[in-house]
Amino acid sequence: MAVLCLGPLCSANPAKTGTYFGFDRNEYPGDKLLSVLHRSFAYTGYWLNNPPGDSGNTWTGKRVLLKSNGFGFMVLYNGRLDAQLTGEDAAALGRSDALDAISAASREGFAPGAIIFLDQEEGGRLAPEQAAYLFAWIEAIRESHYRPGVYCSGIPVAEGSGKITTAEQILNHEGDKPVALWVVNDEFPPAPGCVLPKKALAVASSGIKQALAWQYARSPRTEYAGRGAMGYAADGTCYAPGIPHSAQTFVDLNVSASQDPSGGR
Repeated sequence: MAVLCLGPLCSANPAKTGTYFGFDRNEYPGDKLLSVLHRSFAYTGYWLNNPPGDSGNTWTGKRVLLKSNGFGFMVLYNGRLDAQLTGEDAAALGRSDALDAISAASREGFAPGAIIFLDQEEGGRLAPEQAAYLFAWIEAIRESHYRPGVYCSGIPVAEGSGKITTAEQILNHEGDKPVALWVVNDEFPPAPGCVLPKKALAVASSGIKQALAWQYARSPRTEYAGRGAMGYAADGTCYAPGIPHSAQTFVDLNVSASQDPSGGR
């Protein structure tokens, strides 16, 4: 079993492990916590529009401050749920939302070439309207000066006599065309739980070998993590190490071979 790091100086030494840890959360954690968060994390998620379920975006205008505190980025745009696409021109909405993401990324100061990840919240088999929306979004970003990425599920789900993942559907559709994947798979194992392992945690262990980043712990703990996953608080929440537990310090955990997965610095 890997040695686990649970203290305030948990950041992996990339020279020894080849991995960098990052966090993401819907609400900006606050300026005062950035220096202590950077002890453990090399990069952070960064929303370009309102996160799921939120009526505002508290990350707006924080890129320069985060960069000055040493953070890299996973730039993220909240996509639409299937219920919002049913009966609509999903491809047209995908193109429109891509233009909005491009505009927001430019306003926030992200340079050309940065990867924008579309947040595909729903896993499993993509419905036809979801596929139309997602692939239209990808193509519109690809035609801009930014690069397309998708945050999506890498958790295998049963279909017929086999299993599928959302991530593999996207890769199969895009073929040789470049699209970056930030996959979520908090199933225990392979996910270790709410911990920062000192030994290398390969992104390919997510089950998607082409992934750029792996979200391996979510807050609160989901049914995939189960009770065997380590490090979660008694209430099932995953908190950043070395910081008192509060509404500002719960996080999702990510690992990547890059300290700036979006190339957003």
